[in-house]
Amino acid sequence: MARTSKQDESTRVDSHFSEDRTPSESEARWAETTLAKALEQHPERPTGKPTGINLDEHGRARFSTISNRPIRRLYTPQDLPADWNYEKYLGYPGEAPYTRGIHATGYRGKPWTMRQFSGFASPEETNERYRYLLKEGGNGLSVAFDLPTLMGYDSDHPFSEGEVGKCGVAIDSLEDMEILFRGIDLEKTTVSMTINSPASLLWAMYLVVAEKQGADWKRISGTLQNDILKEYIAQKEYIYPPAESMRLVVDSFEFGSKYTPRFNTISISGYHIREAGATALQELAFTIYDGVEYVEWARRRGLDVDEFGPRLSFFFNSHNDFFEEIAKFRAARKIWYRLMKDRFGAKNERAWLMRFHAQTAGVSLTAQQPLNNIARTALQGLAAVLGGTQSLHTDSYDEALALPTEEAARIALRTQQVIAYESGVTNTIDPLAGSYFVERLTLDMENGAFEYFDKLDALGGMVQAIEYGFPQKEIAEASYQFQKATEAREKITVGANDFIIEEKPPAILQIDESVAEKQKAKLKALRTRRDNDAVRRALDELKRAAAKSPVTTHDGNISKENTVPYILEAVRAYATVGEICAALRDVYGTYTEASIT
Repeated sequence: MARTSKQDESTRVDSHFSEDRTPSESEARWAETTLAKALEQHPERPTGKPTGINLDEHGRARFSTISNRPIRRLYTPQDLPADWNYEKYLGYPGEAPYTRGIHATGYRGKPWTMRQFSGFASPEETNERYRYLLKEGGNGLSVAFDLPTLMGYDSDHPFSEGEVGKCGVAIDSLEDMEILFRGIDLEKTTVSMTINSPASLLWAMYLVVAEKQGADWKRISGTLQNDILKEYIAQKEYIYPPAESMRLVVDSFEFGSKYTPRFNTISISGYHIREAGATALQELAFTIYDGVEYVEWARRRGLDVDEFGPRLSFFFNSHNDFFEEIAKFRAARKIWYRLMKDRFGAKNERAWLMRFHAQTAGVSLTAQQPLNNIARTALQGLAAVLGGTQSLHTDSYDEALALPTEEAARIALRTQQVIAYESGVTNTIDPLAGSYFVERLTLDMENGAFEYFDKLDALGGMVQAIEYGFPQKEIAEASYQFQKATEAREKITVGANDFIIEEKPPAILQIDESVAEKQKAKLKALRTRRDNDAVRRALDELKRAAAKSPVTTHDGNISKENTVPYILEAVRAYATVGEICAALRDVYGTYTEASIT
């Protein structure tokens, strides 16, 4: 299917307003009198400190967002388009263009899902943490996997040495997944899994565990991250080449729409793009355009956007700049609605809805004075809530040092509960709507995203843009500029580059090598007692299915042979993560990123 080189004009927002707009008579009067007197007595400084840093070419204080977007002293109706009106630009909650949220009652009927990202050491230890979090009032789980699992290696592989259980839980086989969810009712608990290259097979393990519990696949709910594009852009945890990886993603779309209608088979993730150094606008634009790419590939497979579209979900970072983040979330809903309706012709209104999870910004956490991170997380979580998130993970204050302790995880959960039950922000819907500042930021985000879409369309889509290195270069430049500003103290990080004290490091969670030894012993026992002939047959069948109809990177057909049923059979035979990924490596090969200059 040929893509358009330009966005349809019907998807655009009018922006007939200027950076150098003419103030109204009343604003001009205020500036010449009240403001002028105030500036004589108290010249502006962006940090509130008389350092003289972050000045423009005229020596005047320059205020900006964390993404370095200039911020005016004052926002008035002059900052909005001449045709700005409530019906066109905002609308009502639960109705297009969804600026004010996708649910008509906001959080008055149901709060967001409080989902804590957790996983460490062995499945046994992580299961204990999950049951603790649920007992303490959490109502959703989010699985963090260790690096070997993320890269498709078993715990006894040489490449896994020193990494087993360190950044998440070690999962080697169905046996481990059974232990991970022991005593947890999967029909009643939503589960998110942060896994990408091996996403289909970890999801298959989860489905088989649910099956063994007697759960109905049509009633289980949760989210599979499964976003391989952001791996090539930012996080770099990929295994196979882009085209082959996209086929595996589309396979999960098709299988999920038939058999797990309440489970989101992808969480299109801007979180890691932002963590790599992207601005808020870059996170917004690249994430949503990744969504465009997935829809394009699924349609080439012959899937109906009205069937798989409602199960597409998103995952955003909630960073420090309070109003910029709120504007980003509000703009995201408007953009996705216009793309799904106008670009892809979706008729199912549920396909127009952007549902998203938010996580507070791990990259903002400091190892210095880590208790300050509690305040950062609270502000970031509040921004996500005011922006209308459907679920939220709040980082633990000690995550810049190690995986969270039980106490730190509890405080992170309590932070969400304080926002939900004490702050009063859930009593009304989209309380910042109509703010001249917020509405202008929202429009700027929206228009900036469509400008990026034009560039990505011209490159032939996101897969080709990745091969050219376009998003990688954009993020690298943004990251460099932010680092320069931090080193020059134009951007202050409390406790890190200013307000520094001498301190003792706190107690942290330590994961020793005994976890790896236990996992190796479990793998050895598993391979002894399972039916190894059944494993070999299942892996051979998977390879045959994967090899059918080679995938092309650019416009073309994708094999209609779905790999998920074959992965399920391999999982049921207790084939390991490493064995299943190795079988696909035999067919697809691996990917090495070209150097970017």
